[in-house]
Amino acid sequence: MGDTFNVYCDESCHLERGRSPVMMLGCIWCPTAMSRSISDRIRGVKAYHGLTTQDDYTPPNKPFEIKWTKVSPAKADFYNDLVNLFFEEPNLRFRGVLIPDKSKLRHSVFDQTHDDWYYKMMFLLIDRIVNPEDRYRIYLDIKDTRSEEKRSKLETILRHRARDQNGNVIERVQQIRSHESELMQLADLLMGAITYINRRNIGDLHSQTANKGKLEVVNRIQKLSGKSLTETTWQGERKLNLLRWEAQNGGSLPC
Repeated sequence: MGDTFNVYCDESCHLERGRSPVMMLGCIWCPTAMSRSISDRIRGVKAYHGLTTQDDYTPPNKPFEIKWTKVSPAKADFYNDLVNLFFEEPNLRFRGVLIPDKSKLRHSVFDQTHDDWYYKMMFLLIDRIVNPEDRYRIYLDIKDTRSEEKRSKLETILRHRARDQNGNVIERVQQIRSHESELMQLADLLMGAITYINRRNIGDLHSQTANKGKLEVVNRIQKLSGKSLTETTWQGERKLNLLRWEAQNGGSLPC
């Protein structure tokens, strides 16, 4: 018997006609046996910076939620400490699929809908981390009224491609709310930083109106990963693995 892993998946700007042309899918994963202790470490960082207390985790309270949209110069130290935690913790890994310009997609050429393509991208995200000798519990952030439909279809696709009709490899695909999971929140932070640097040019990043807190976080991730965050990493990269997916001939899935 192999190991069991929790996989926390998130998505950004996934709608076909959203405001930003940059879209990203990402996931953080770790051994199931380590998920609680790592979550406690993240809570400890929150507490150290005075952003939450143990009482905040008593229902129906909602403790401070880590979000890229909340990154500011005043909270840069907090978010940099979270980045440090990710790179220091050997049991945490991240994989992302970056679509730099979804306006180039031409779904009709391939007789597919945007939803069809979305599931292909989700499969591309998760399939590369799945070892058929291990077991996976996949958690999705609840986004909209169609979340259950997406969950069910993704579970079917992943099990079919893994020849796993009995759920021995893909144990479950389950919806959760991001405020319930520190690891889901950490995925949002890493995705946000990667998306941020890919949707801005150099001039924007160094302008007077740029968010200096966000730039600090991006720079910290670049330094600790040794990656630009704008290019595909080596396929075997274990810590921060990124695929920059470019539409080919209108949006086909690469071989």
